[in-house]
Amino acid sequence: MKIGICSDHAGLDYKTRLIAYLLGKGHQVVNFGTDSSESCDYPDFAHRLGNAVASGDVDAGIALCGTGNGMAITLNHHHGIRAGLAWNTEIARLVKEHNNANVLVMPARFVSYRMAVMMVRTWIETEFAGGRHQRRIDKIEL
Repeated sequence: MKIGICSDHAGLDYKTRLIAYLLGKGHQVVNFGTDSSESCDYPDFAHRLGNAVASGDVDAGIALCGTGNGMAITLNHHHGIRAGLAWNTEIARLVKEHNNANVLVMPARFVSYRMAVMMVRTWIETEFAGGRHQRRIDKIEL
């Protein structure tokens, strides 16, 4: 799978470590920044990832910021993006199974790195359930 990933300064450490994890699992990874620990604006990186997922340049995306909310809000403004904010493996499973989230968003300041890895693994391995969930997804876009 070709996975795009981005973060702001709050998610930089986890992003860097997740890139190594994903590469080790055989995925291709495209880094959309940031690559600095200096304070920055999360929309700059979320828009790059959102455009790449929406255009099909990458198969899916992962985004991290302090609370995850800024990334999720920004990403969900992109047509065709379903960014799901998760803070445990059950939520990571459900955002894929029920919402077919094509971007997983995590709050780097509120989850351990171990939990972040478990959420990524769960989200990648989970299949979309379809059925009634597809009917609901079809009603999202205006």
